[in-house]
Amino acid sequence: MRQGLKRLGLLMSIFGVGMVLAACGQQTTTSTKTLNLMQTTDLTTLDNTNQATMPEFNTLTNISEGLYRLNNQNQPVPAMATKLVKPTNNGRTYTFNIRTNAKWSNGDPVTAADFEYSWKRSLNPKNNPVYTYVFSGIKNADAIIAGKKSYTTLGVKALGTKKLQVTLDHPMTYFNKLVTMPVFMPQDKPFVEKVGWRTYGTNAANTVSNGAFKITNWSGTSNKYRLVPNTHYYDKKAVKLDGITYTTVPEANTASDLFQSGKLDDATISGVTARGMQNNKNLKRVPKAWTYYLQVNQRHGQPLANAKMRRAISLVINRQQLTDKVLADGSTPASSFVAPKTAIDPTTGRDFSQETSTSTKQDVRTARALWRQGRRESGQTGTVKLSLIGDDQGVTKNVAQFLQGQIQQNLADTEINISNLPEKGLSSRKTAGQFNLSQWYWLADFADPINYLGILTTGNTMNPGHFSDSTYDQFIKTAQATNRETTYWRSLRAAESRLQARTGVIPLYYVKEAHLVNPKLKGVAYHVAGFADYTRSYLD
Repeated sequence: MRQGLKRLGLLMSIFGVGMVLAACGQQTTTSTKTLNLMQTTDLTTLDNTNQATMPEFNTLTNISEGLYRLNNQNQPVPAMATKLVKPTNNGRTYTFNIRTNAKWSNGDPVTAADFEYSWKRSLNPKNNPVYTYVFSGIKNADAIIAGKKSYTTLGVKALGTKKLQVTLDHPMTYFNKLVTMPVFMPQDKPFVEKVGWRTYGTNAANTVSNGAFKITNWSGTSNKYRLVPNTHYYDKKAVKLDGITYTTVPEANTASDLFQSGKLDDATISGVTARGMQNNKNLKRVPKAWTYYLQVNQRHGQPLANAKMRRAISLVINRQQLTDKVLADGSTPASSFVAPKTAIDPTTGRDFSQETSTSTKQDVRTARALWRQGRRESGQTGTVKLSLIGDDQGVTKNVAQFLQGQIQQNLADTEINISNLPEKGLSSRKTAGQFNLSQWYWLADFADPINYLGILTTGNTMNPGHFSDSTYDQFIKTAQATNRETTYWRSLRAAESRLQARTGVIPLYYVKEAHLVNPKLKGVAYHVAGFADYTRSYLD
């Protein structure tokens, strides 16, 4: 999740975006049917076609639905589609029938055209899309992304009011899981065109949803908003809650205090706060396919365009100390970009992350030698001044200070300048390339390594560091195009190895969400890859 998942991406234990309900035994709430949840940053948009942030995707998961949704076993089940579809045309064509009783929260029917409109908007360059890579494999998507074809040629077409056809360039074994992502949700075409596509999703009045809830009390800049049941939802009998209230709580200690005082039903904690609650009976550790890493600006002329200097920075970081002392929330050192439990490699029977892992041991001696060599090769003299940017959450600041100390203490003539920015400012800096190192994360949207590795190809919108390597690109291209399972997984293993050899990114740690959880909470679908679904939850 996700910019960058930025996915969209749930929110991190480390980043404290809480999506697991919590309540203390002595806690009292205003209603046993209203949940009080938290986000660690403000919600800025609900337009799924040009953004991919954690608050957005968290909210969309609970107010809207795509063709499928994930159940509590992490498997796709029918949502707007009437059934799980088997492809035809040698795995290249999917034909979906849309529910006849599916409606938007304003009463408009959900149509096949709403899917075609939304998906094509997600590739329209005028819409400033940021999550385009996930469409790769759908007919013409790669050519559209490369600017060689119009977004209108994307292989998705409404064959009638309630029939949608999707054509692929090649078979995609993970397609049914792929389309559960929020970016593939439909948009009410008449409504969007009425309010204007630049205005759509900027506040509650200009947003409609087709899921279990709809959003209210959201101005577009407010740090608190509410979800209420959608009376037009096709399965409204399954909805047991009166509502969900979200509040922005960027600091873990504040979240804990609000939880203890009964003002928050969910508290995501990290750092010192998490360290002090490891034996708390309400603590719940939620495993996620989630990696926290450093994006490195590798544009021509940048100090870290030199691979040896990137490698040196990676080697001076004591990841064990970072996870044990700074985070103390159950997170573990990252030895691969793809997080553990994302997927089992069926050709080897091993966890993909584990079979592609490298050492995380700090090696200052080697790092210093590489740093000197890299500086000579790139002609850098004097003090190397590097900017380190990240969001303005407390845990991000703590990690930044740790990284600053590790680099400055172990690499001669370096100066790290830290900037902690609100979401919009951070996104702008990255888009403009105004950084050397950027703290970021990737939470898998669907359970396959390609969801990680695919974002780092040349020109990908989720690759603001501009890592570009033709060998790596070819490995990914081969994996995406093959019909053979052995070729697919062999190519992904090679891509992960190449990424590490070139230090395309610097993995830091694997995230575990640490939450204070209400033991009465039932019915929540927690996904290792994806976003927590509260639409069928209730307090017992």
